[in-house]
Amino acid sequence: MKRIVVVGGGFGGFHCVRSLSRRLPAGMAELVVVNPTDYHLYTPLLPHVTGGLVHAPDIAVALSRVPGVRLCQGSAVDADLDERTVTVLGPSGERFKLSWDRLVLAPGSVTRVFDIPGLRENAHGFKTLTEALFLHDRIIANVEQAAITADPADRAALTTFIVVGAGLAGAEFAAMAKRLADAVAPRMRTRWLLLDMAGSVLPQLDRRLSAKATQALIRQGIEVRLKLSVREVRPDSATLTDGTVVPCRMLVWTAGVSASPLVRRLGLPTDRGRLVARSDLSVPGHAHVYALGDAAAVPDLTKPGAVCAQTAQHAMRQGPAVARNIAASLGYGHSAPYRHRDLGMVADLGGMAAVADPLGLALSGPSAKLAASGYHLMALESMGNRLRTATDWMLHALLRTVPISTGLVSGASAGLSAVEQLSIYPPVDRDRTLVA
Repeated sequence: MKRIVVVGGGFGGFHCVRSLSRRLPAGMAELVVVNPTDYHLYTPLLPHVTGGLVHAPDIAVALSRVPGVRLCQGSAVDADLDERTVTVLGPSGERFKLSWDRLVLAPGSVTRVFDIPGLRENAHGFKTLTEALFLHDRIIANVEQAAITADPADRAALTTFIVVGAGLAGAEFAAMAKRLADAVAPRMRTRWLLLDMAGSVLPQLDRRLSAKATQALIRQGIEVRLKLSVREVRPDSATLTDGTVVPCRMLVWTAGVSASPLVRRLGLPTDRGRLVARSDLSVPGHAHVYALGDAAAVPDLTKPGAVCAQTAQHAMRQGPAVARNIAASLGYGHSAPYRHRDLGMVADLGGMAAVADPLGLALSGPSAKLAASGYHLMALESMGNRLRTATDWMLHALLRTVPISTGLVSGASAGLSAVEQLSIYPPVDRDRTLVA
């Protein structure tokens, strides 16, 4: 029996292994997915989790529920492509190796962190479920603490929130988080700053839709400051690149992503940090090794000379394409290059504010909100996820919820320093090596 190891349970890895389980005959191959968590996460709805609109489990799928798939929980920290093994760092600190006959590299990306004083120690990322849940609680806790704080300076710092990065994640997070803070204490004024070194919000959109998104954020009370970032981050303040010092107890960093550090360890050719792959998603010079998603530079056949953008849309479609080509290598079907034209982008900015350009059609307001909601429901991985998410939205619209902070996630596990430690793969505590 052949063993197919898929590194990563994100959009690319999840859709690859699920498609393989359907394409290959039962007993033809053993499917193993290596992932730090036991679930696949629909990350585009993380702002809804932070905003309290959607329950966290409703946008996750247990990897063990995919038919015929064996979950290997841990982080892939190395791979020997000649010996055909992958080294995994398990949750308890043990290392073990997995042999493979076909290898799919879809380790995704990590938050890109710059060498800004105090950033790693005092800022928080927004890429994982852990971070989304922590930020939900932290916003509530800050606002509630401010309500009983007598010192005006402390109150100002507690009620000021800075979001760095005005792309899709940053803009949606700021909009949803601001509405959460308003729900906690409607009479308390909170200050929200959305910063970006770029010259526009949501630069992936055309200028007109970007301007509409900016106006929607400003109407909600968010200060949009472009061509500006942070120079230094302290526990109670942030210094902006124009020299302004802003009292602040919470700064969220969403300024881009970098390919998984696993890519650097392979010693293979890269393009801007991403593993070079062919149009059929195979890795040059290594038979039966494939790469996709945020960690791979896959040629975009619809834009000669370009590579596919680091989007969920591409990863979701590259997964089945890799599965098709792996099945072909095993004698089932035919291989084909990956080709997908961008279907557009949707951005939910809270309430009825939204912008979207599905298939090039520029939408804003309620029509864009409908397009965004419909897209997310269709893209969710199961009917159960769709029904639960739609129910969450409906109940939130009909019932007035009172946000509460559970305090289940610690700041230490949701800070950028935690991301940095994961990125460099700290030494393991045990010397024991297992071979599977």
